[in-house]
Amino acid sequence: MYENLPNRQIVCLDMRSFYASCAAAIEGLDVMETPIAIVGNMERKGGVILAASPPLKNEFGIRTGMRLFEIPDDPSIRLIQPKMGFYLDVSMAIARHLNRFVPKEAIHVYSVDESFIDLTGTERLWGPIEDTVQSIQDELAAQFQLPSACGIGPNMLLSKLALDLEAKKTGVARWTYEDVPEKLWPIAPLSKMWGIGSRLEKTLNNMGIFSVGDLAHAPLEQLEKKFGIMGNQLYHHAHGLDFSSVDTAPLVEGQISYGKGQVLFRDYEKREDVLAVLLEMCEDVAKRAREAGKAGRTVHLSVVYSKRALGGGFSRSASVSESMNDTMGIYRVCTELFDRFHDGRPVRRLAISLTNLEEEHSMQLSFFDERKWRDRKLGATMDTLRNKYGSTAVLRAVSYTDAGTAVHRSKLIGGHYK
Repeated sequence: MYENLPNRQIVCLDMRSFYASCAAAIEGLDVMETPIAIVGNMERKGGVILAASPPLKNEFGIRTGMRLFEIPDDPSIRLIQPKMGFYLDVSMAIARHLNRFVPKEAIHVYSVDESFIDLTGTERLWGPIEDTVQSIQDELAAQFQLPSACGIGPNMLLSKLALDLEAKKTGVARWTYEDVPEKLWPIAPLSKMWGIGSRLEKTLNNMGIFSVGDLAHAPLEQLEKKFGIMGNQLYHHAHGLDFSSVDTAPLVEGQISYGKGQVLFRDYEKREDVLAVLLEMCEDVAKRAREAGKAGRTVHLSVVYSKRALGGGFSRSASVSESMNDTMGIYRVCTELFDRFHDGRPVRRLAISLTNLEEEHSMQLSFFDERKWRDRKLGATMDTLRNKYGSTAVLRAVSYTDAGTAVHRSKLIGGHYK
């Protein structure tokens, strides 16, 4: 079944313990020898551990996602505040370095510490692919003092799986189509498979599917009936098939929604306080949609209640007759959903998204509806000012109230101080 499939030389490069490695380089430490914890907020005992060096994981059992109070009081452990701006600078420098080996079109930056590289055809320049990968790793270690791991495969999926399931232990691993039955199908639980989360895993388990091999041998018609187009993707991924190409940036192109989620700084008990944050979030979502030239017909609102109110929440959506990308239009739908489904309990997490997208030029902007034209021009003007002078150049009054979060979050990158 694999005879006529693309057989490229795709490398998935992961900078091992990236945040901890960057911090170690700044401090002149060896990340493979020193127990290092990158802590989001060291002023709070509940501060989240964003990264842990291998010695911290192996010797003390501390993992990413644990809390500051779980770190033992040991003088050998180094606690370091994150420097997100620096991490992003290093990530971009690594991408520029990879550009020495391949053109920009052959590089897809998947995350701050992970990239896909298409080395197909470089054998004539740099020799065997394994030698090129070794050269890349050696140069990253020499220039940035950063260790790395690489998965190699005939497509993006298999290179990613080779990385996650083998190379992170061995440094380098190559998977081929012929390896699928032996290396891919035994994988269980299903959440170890790239693209399958705990909720999807539970659904598949309820269908009698517990391993990737089970998924590969499930009837395609059954999967498509249950999951739609995602069922088709699950089936093909279980066979190691992936037709994405690095130069199409599959995680960006064809975006089907624009959304924003936010964990609030405290429990929000007043309706007007929750709506203040929702308005800020609608502003951000609308701006991203306008800049992409998109408009949407469906707004989705998710609200999670405080744990001290026994948790829970709701997730609801509503559609409108005409596509939109203006802040107040999205906000009106969010307000209606909130007022309809909120049961009065304090709120701790919010998320909104604009879906059912279409090209903006399809919006009904009548010459006789001055309000629509005015709102569209006002939104574009605010977008321009924010892009030129910063996200806080133009803010709504609610952002300066005690409930607003935009001013504080403008000082953060990825939720942490720059």
